[in-house]
Amino acid sequence: MERYAHYPYLADLFDFPGPEYEAKSQRALMLVREKYPEAATNLMEFLDGFPKKLLDRQEIYTRTFDVQAITTLDVGYVLFGDDYKRAELLSNLTREQTRAGTDLKGELADHLPNILRLIPKFDEELLKELVSEILVPGLMLMIREFGEDRIEKKNKNYEKHYKTVIETAPGGEATVYRRALSALILILKQDFQIDEVMERLEGWSAKAADFLGRVEKEIEIEKNANPGNSGCDS
Repeated sequence: MERYAHYPYLADLFDFPGPEYEAKSQRALMLVREKYPEAATNLMEFLDGFPKKLLDRQEIYTRTFDVQAITTLDVGYVLFGDDYKRAELLSNLTREQTRAGTDLKGELADHLPNILRLIPKFDEELLKELVSEILVPGLMLMIREFGEDRIEKKNKNYEKHYKTVIETAPGGEATVYRRALSALILILKQDFQIDEVMERLEGWSAKAADFLGRVEKEIEIEKNANPGNSGCDS
């Protein structure tokens, strides 16, 4: 659908940064600047706070979403953890991604960039449900994880078990991706008229959607499974 053609370009913002990241991010900014001025402001702030060197960009991406992560880009995991509901979501999304011919780039079907690339090809009758019931709640929970108190708790947990906390890449802000996620949710809000959904979800803190709790649980599992080689305290 032509009116959603900007989403694959927004997806580029959340891929692991490569040599073409600068050009792709500027293209995404250009596409949203006129129609989504508030989101464009967030994107400009994101790019201003993003490291300029490729290696530093890759390090801050890894620090945010992978190693000692602030959050994850796997929307289904954010919402459901390893519950059967995520397996059901993955099954449905994988079917739709296959039908649409989406290149998953080695990630699962619920990885945020893969969902964004699916939007222009998704069944229009089901698209509003995908956005309001899956994508927006997942994004709101991702953004919540960038709160200072939650980052502090995660860092204390990482330091306790791994004895160190990875420093932010030089020239970058530790929470810079929050601005990109915030820009995205503003665009979705305008495209899909989901104000009521967002109001309903404000303050949502269901235990089933607690990424911090899962971090603690996974560290404990790793410690118990391999205490001699995991880098955890014995």
